[in-house]
Amino acid sequence: MNWVTNNLGLIWSLTLDHIALAVPPIILGFLIAIPLGWLANRFSASRGVLLTISGLLYTIPSLPLFIALPVILGTGILDPINVVVGLTIYAVALMVRSVADALAAVDPGVRQAATAMGYSTWSRFWRVEFPLAGPVLLAGLRVVSVSTVSLVSIGSVIGVSSLGYLFLNGLQRNIVAEVASGIVATLIIAIVFDFILVMLGRMLLPWSRADRPSRRRARAQRDSAVLTAVTGA
Repeated sequence: MNWVTNNLGLIWSLTLDHIALAVPPIILGFLIAIPLGWLANRFSASRGVLLTISGLLYTIPSLPLFIALPVILGTGILDPINVVVGLTIYAVALMVRSVADALAAVDPGVRQAATAMGYSTWSRFWRVEFPLAGPVLLAGLRVVSVSTVSLVSIGSVIGVSSLGYLFLNGLQRNIVAEVASGIVATLIIAIVFDFILVMLGRMLLPWSRADRPSRRRARAQRDSAVLTAVTGA
């Protein structure tokens, strides 16, 4: 505990660095994945290709990727942009399938009704399909958020400042409190990010909460009807 109180400034500074590295990939990954997921859902021929590529990208080990990116991008080995780009790749790889599945889950009848009302493909996507796919998209984004926050720490292995420094330094010096403080701080960031996303979802997708009681009532009515049919009561 003494180590933590004596190094609060260091922990706070590394926490801010960690957040600065985690936020851009989450946002960029989401924005890039939307058109890719739309293509995967819109054209069946592209779905398999895009989902396969995204799956393969996520299997790339993070440390070799962070080391290779400076050569590819022409940046310095300690440049934080390497970590941001690498984490964005992972975020896109995770999010593309979520976007494709979310859009595929939209009722085809709703799409047909929107088209019959005169919506163009573009306006139908933004005003009908995207809002209805919101809850599934949010669930995928929450997974991306937690994954990104955890992967940021690996950047410390190549010298990029983050909470991962506490893991490495604590292990080298055998200071359990330092390692534990890094773990706790990372968990707190992940929880805070997830909480923010949940609150944004409640504000931007109020219908997803309003639909839950009605869905439960519908399921209860369905189960009751099935039970009645089976028992004959």
